[in-house]
Amino acid sequence: MNGIICIYKEKGYTSFDVVAIMRKLCGTKKIGHGGTLDPMAEGVLPIFVGNATKAVDYCPDTSKEYRAEMKFGVTTDTQDITGEIIATSDIQVGRNAQYILEQKFKGELMQTPPMYSAVQVNGQRLYDLARQGIEVERKARPITVSSIKFEEFDNNKATVVISCSRGTYIRTLIHDMGIETGAGAVMTALTRTRSGNFTVRDCYKLSEVKEAFEQGGLEAVEKLLMPIEWVYKGLPRALLDEDQTRMFCNGVVLDANRVAFEREYDGVYRIVSDDGTLLGIGEVGEKSELKVIQRFNTVQPKPKEAEGGEPDIPAHPNLRDITELKGVRLS
Repeated sequence: MNGIICIYKEKGYTSFDVVAIMRKLCGTKKIGHGGTLDPMAEGVLPIFVGNATKAVDYCPDTSKEYRAEMKFGVTTDTQDITGEIIATSDIQVGRNAQYILEQKFKGELMQTPPMYSAVQVNGQRLYDLARQGIEVERKARPITVSSIKFEEFDNNKATVVISCSRGTYIRTLIHDMGIETGAGAVMTALTRTRSGNFTVRDCYKLSEVKEAFEQGGLEAVEKLLMPIEWVYKGLPRALLDEDQTRMFCNGVVLDANRVAFEREYDGVYRIVSDDGTLLGIGEVGEKSELKVIQRFNTVQPKPKEAEGGEPDIPAHPNLRDITELKGVRLS
């Protein structure tokens, strides 16, 4: 079984919980996910199955979008509402502060990972140290907040939508906003609404996948998977002929001057065989060779060609509409 299925992770589950359940439902230990979500968080969690796990670290778009709820006047040790309160403030943060925060926390920033996180320092997870009451020095890391917009801002409570780079801690961003206002702040709820190309509309709940398994076994679950190609649908193709396909599969380095590229540009291509199968992703090297970034042992059937020569990405009519997902906040 190979492909990608987007799970709507509900509150109370860890990302590893979801992976463990999906291993049983997919009948394989070869499962990966597209970005950790804390137990109190919910939302989009892409699950990569089988050979698709090779795509986890090579997704063209690793950005994320979140809708977070926050409260000013409270600071906790975990930077979210589940932690122990370590400070409170009577400062009332005015509505005009939202415009200042939107400007201050947009763009290229440096962020220090929180102690309650999975980041490793000297081989130890920070959250393990934090639970022992140990705090260690952490190096600030670069992040990018491409957009930040407050939807609600009243009575020291706010809802904010944030688009950001991979590795951004939203609760830390909120914690830093609290420091900026002088009142302190804590995250009270978090929903990931997008992960790379995947949105809430692409998601199944775990209960829906379990139901499919109970009714039709592994075959029914496999029908819910999206092909690996879906991740790379925005990349132009490097089209190999029959001989080049055979050589590529045998590990031969191909001369890029002899490869038919869909269009020429200075970036990554999806390498496609003569029968339309995704073989890998690569780029043109300094010596004009087709430099392979990642290979995929794709065993999926040849995709049908749509108008314009693009592989037709199968539609999924059974995907639930956003309004049917009980866990999703629409406002």
